[in-house]
Amino acid sequence: MVQNVFVLLLGFPGVGKLTIARELGAALPARVIDNHWINNPILALLADDGLGKLPDAVWEQTAKVRQAILDTIATLCAPAANFIFTNSGIQEDARSLASYEQLKDASDRRRALFVPVRLLCDEDELVRRVTSPTRRDRLKSIDPEAARRRSRMASVLDPKHPNSLTVDVTAISVEEATKKIHEHVKGLVALSVSDTIVP
Repeated sequence: MVQNVFVLLLGFPGVGKLTIARELGAALPARVIDNHWINNPILALLADDGLGKLPDAVWEQTAKVRQAILDTIATLCAPAANFIFTNSGIQEDARSLASYEQLKDASDRRRALFVPVRLLCDEDELVRRVTSPTRRDRLKSIDPEAARRRSRMASVLDPKHPNSLTVDVTAISVEEATKKIHEHVKGLVALSVSDTIVP
């Protein structure tokens, strides 16, 4: 049985983090904490059309929301509960690294098994996905040019954690991606259990 696991799905907007998180949440089972669940109380207050750049101060406020949620998880939630988080996470970006460290710290406080998963997707498919009209319903970016620039000039955060997994989701189904992640998590759980058994 999978207990006390933190899975962090990292990937650019449009890659399918929330879709995979929901599927994985049913499989583990786990509570899904989507980055827009954290960001939207702040974003909903702004006159944002999903196409422009937001002021940096916005992310200082969303970090406070994230910390309140993580403090609650670390101190009040059932010890066996599993959680799946989503975050865009860009390599060599200070804000992305700070968000990652917040999540890792909460996992450490719970003594949870921490599993970062990088979701990759090629440029054309990412642009196709990011322009889906349903994304705007959840205050998500729908800017194809921003998606193209990001794909060409940046890379998904690679935390170099020993439990990390990278999955290219360009040409595989949600079910296939979920199965890869689920098997990886179950393997890590089995390994951690065997490490705690004293011969």
